This record gives sequence, structure tokens and C-alpha cells, in this order.
Amino acid sequence: MRGIPSLITDIRKRTFTEVARMAYEGGDYTKSEDLPYIIIPGDNPLHRESIFLERAIAGERVRLAMGLSIRPIQTRTLMTEGMNHAAIAEQYYEPPLINIIPYACHSCPTRQYRVTELCQNCLAASCQQVCPKGAISVINGRSRVDQKACIKCGKCAKACPYNAITYLERPCVAACGMDAIGKDEQGRATIDQSKCVSCGQCLVSCPFGAIVDKGQIFQVVRSIMQGDQVIAIVAPAFIGQFGKNSTPEKFTTAIKMLGFDQVVEVAVGADMCTIEEAKDFLEKVPEQQDFMATSCCPAWHAMVEKLFPGQFGNISMTLTPMVFTARLIKKKYPNCKVVFVGPCAAKKLEAIRENIRSDVDFVLTFEELQGMFEAKGVDFAAIPEGDSMREGTAAGRGFAVAGGVAKAVADLIHETHPDVEVKTAGAEGLRECRKLMTLAKAGKYKGYLLEGMACPGGCVAGAGTLLPVELAATVVGRYQKEADQTSPMDSAYRDAGENLD
Repeated sequence: MRGIPSLITDIRKRTFTEVARMAYEGGDYTKSEDLPYIIIPGDNPLHRESIFLERAIAGERVRLAMGLSIRPIQTRTLMTEGMNHAAIAEQYYEPPLINIIPYACHSCPTRQYRVTELCQNCLAASCQQVCPKGAISVINGRSRVDQKACIKCGKCAKACPYNAITYLERPCVAACGMDAIGKDEQGRATIDQSKCVSCGQCLVSCPFGAIVDKGQIFQVVRSIMQGDQVIAIVAPAFIGQFGKNSTPEKFTTAIKMLGFDQVVEVAVGADMCTIEEAKDFLEKVPEQQDFMATSCCPAWHAMVEKLFPGQFGNISMTLTPMVFTARLIKKKYPNCKVVFVGPCAAKKLEAIRENIRSDVDFVLTFEELQGMFEAKGVDFAAIPEGDSMREGTAAGRGFAVAGGVAKAVADLIHETHPDVEVKTAGAEGLRECRKLMTLAKAGKYKGYLLEGMACPGGCVAGAGTLLPVELAATVVGRYQKEADQTSPMDSAYRDAGENLD
């Protein structure tokens, strides 16, 4: 559904816009009580059976956008409950980051084979013949599946000559590579937070918009409004996310219109990361460890830590591009606030780690930043061009797409050590990442550089993106070709990374 305009994306944008507007207009968070009526105007519901239900859901969206937790539905709680603690510029996220609004969940059917109207009641009755449990019978001239008897083997679907039998799975469950989605006694989806790595793929897969991540829009704007020097560091996947008129030069103008002091591309940190990971690989593989895995994707990192703790030491200890860039900025401007702007929900999880909190003050997704642009009336077609961002290399910008990290590291090793052969393997999506690590654990990837990306397609497919994945990848490819330098060794910061660890 990513990149497809819908009522869900519209409501999310309205939520982010109104929260940002409230912050810009003085930060009186008590006005949040009015926001559900602005987000869901009029007398008639947009989709659900009741406008009161829609506004209740909108209220929880507002709270989550401000970093607050969902209110319990069993007791009366004011919408502003806890906002006096959350609505300050110094507030960090409090897990869980990915949340399900219970009364927004549709309680979708899960793991069922069903017969559709395409059934022809054929004489062969192949579906009945192959069912090992006798779960299929004919009722009113059409096959029916007894869900209690069905063991979900799928033989009936394969045997049907008309493809009349379909498999139903909850989109959030299908999207979750950690098997963290369950259900409560009412059939509503729940998240096992001990398994969740905050990749956000369930969020973008829910057709009812019931899954929402916490945000820091309000806190970022308040930091700007109280006079802090707030610097945005933007992930290379930003290119094209804000419309065809959002060139890098116009983007820098737009960022400053929001009140940011300046903007730096995280491709700079990606170049530093490439250099350090190449050093890591050359030093450790295979003498000290069988293989090395890239460090950039926090959800991949968390997945290995949770499911493959014995292999956790094989992940490169190199800092991520976000942290490299943030530390570079903090070294130059010690009292500034750094806002990472990117495609990824899991970066919010990374930023609250104890050893990173002092480096990255806030995290915004592209979707949340779009809400800030809307609140300030930024029109990319009408604004002038500002400074260009020319410091990141083509290799660093390529981190945004699947395979880009491993390619950058392998290319650099080949450039600096042409006699060294680097074999690479990668996986996109956490289910495939789990398969990759299972094989690595079994010794199938000795001497390899492994890249794991939680989002299918890479960072351009993150939960906070606005473009269709294929288009985003194409635009990033063009952005790479426009870079002034190709190799990280050409970067002005080629030696900076070793002083930032």
C-alpha cells in the first residue's frame, strides 16, 4: 500500500500536520482535544460505522504522534493525560514504539482457506479428494471448508482447476518477519513486544490503519521554537519523497523554512561507515570470525540479537551512518540538537539506546516531515533553490537501496586491496534475513560479507516513506549518478570515522 494515496495516508498526514501546527502556534498542548474534530470534520463518518469511533481513533493517533502511549479503554482518561511530561523538547521515546489501536483493528480472519464464487461444483471435486481431513463438503452447489477440521495444508487450493480456493492471512501477520503479531480474546491483533524489532512493516501493511508508531514532531518543533540550534541530517532515501519539485536544492530551502539551522546528508556518514566496515572485514574475516554482517539496519541488528545471539558478534561494530553523521555534527556544534530524518521506524528504536541518546536527539520519518511542511505551507513548486548537498559520494547514497551497503564495502575493498576477493550475500525482509542467518550459522557463508535489510527493497521501503518502492529506488539511482565523487576514499571525511567511534 506504500505510495498509494488512501484514506489512511490522508488521515495520517492530517494528524502529523495538525500536531506540527499546534506546536508552531505556541505549543499549547491542551488544544489537542480539538484535533480529532479537525482531522475528522463534519457529521458523517468517513469509513467506520460511527464518527465518534473515528474521532476516538484520531485522538489516539494524536497522542502517539506526540510520543504518548495509548490510553486504556476500560477507564476514563483525558486525551491530554501525560502530555505535560511528553510535550517538552528533551523527551525521548518510551517503548513500545509500534502500537495497535485496539478499536481500530478489524479483527481480520487469519490463516484460512476459503472457497470463492469461482467454484464451479465440478464433477472431479478434486478439492474434496485431496483433503486429508475431509474438511471440504458441498453446500448449495459450492464447496465449503470446515475451518475447525482444516489443517491449512493448502492441497485443496493447489488441486482446484479454477483457482477458486484462496488463502486468507492477516496482512500485518504476513508482513511481520518476527512472528510477533498475535490476537486477543476478541480476535484483535496484538504485538508481542519481546519479539518486535520495530521495523514497521505491519504498520504499512494494515488496510485499516490500526497500527501506528510513536513520533516526536511536537518535540522537534518546540525545540526549534525555543531557540535551539536544530540541525537536520537526512537519509539518502529522501530524494523524490516530497514530490517531483523537491530537488535537493529546494529541500534545503524548505528545511530552513521549518526553522532548522541547516541540513546535512547522511550519505557522508555512510561513506565513513563503508570505510570502517571495509577495515573490519579485512581485519577479522576469516581469521577472527567466519563472516561479517553489516551494521546499518537497526531492525536486522535487533533480529540477530534476539534470534541468533550466538552470531551477534559477527555483526560489524561500526557505527551506523546516522550515528557517524550525528557525531560529526555534534563535534562541530556541541550544543546543537540533531534530528535524523529518514524512511525508517526502527531508527527511532536505535536512537533511544543509551550510547546513542546524546548523539541523536530526535528522529522523524519522511511522512512526519511532510506533516511539518504542510503545517508551514511549504510549496516546493514555489520556493527558491538553496544550497546543494554535494558531500556524499555515490557509494554513500546507494545505502538507500537493498544491496547498496554490501556493494559499497566490497567495491572499496576491491579498490584498496584488488587481490582480495569479497563474496557477498544479502536478504530483504526479516523472514529472508532469518533464512540468511540460519545458513550462516550452519557455516554456509564462511568468508562472506552479509547484508540484511528488514524492509523488502531496502531503506526506500521503510515504514515512513511516501513513494512506491520501485520508483524510490529508481530516483535514488539517478541521485547516485549526480554525485560529485564515486568512492568513499574521495570523501572529505574519509579519515573522520576513526575519531568518532
